[in-house]
Amino acid sequence: QVQLVESGGGLVQPGGSLRLSCVASGSIFSINYCGWYRQAPGKERELVASSTSGDNPYYTEFAKGRFSISRDNARNTVYLQMNSLKPEDTAVYYCNAKIKQVWNGQTYDYWGQGTQVTVSS
Repeated sequence: QVQLVESGGGLVQPGGSLRLSCVASGSIFSINYCGWYRQAPGKERELVASSTSGDNPYYTEFAKGRFSISRDNARNTVYLQMNSLKPEDTAVYYCNAKIKQVWNGQTYDYWGQGTQVTVSS
């Protein structure tokens, strides 16, 4: 069984920064894809940034220049550094990963439980 656990959310003033972490644990052979999504109240979940092994990171337009996704493969951890935060960034942020498991070599899709980010003065 694989679990994704996010942390690092909280309340921050406009212009501030937060660093989200997502740790994957369990029967992991490799993480082929990881991404950060967010869902604001009354809105659909949307992609923020993603990282696929061997490719450059992808950023949604609103994240370019402010957010940065990075991975620590040795720790099965993905980060989202968020700078210059705006009130419209307020949402629950979710980690998603496509993980190849050790026991059968198959790749499965996993989601974390989400972490709340609130940007407000």
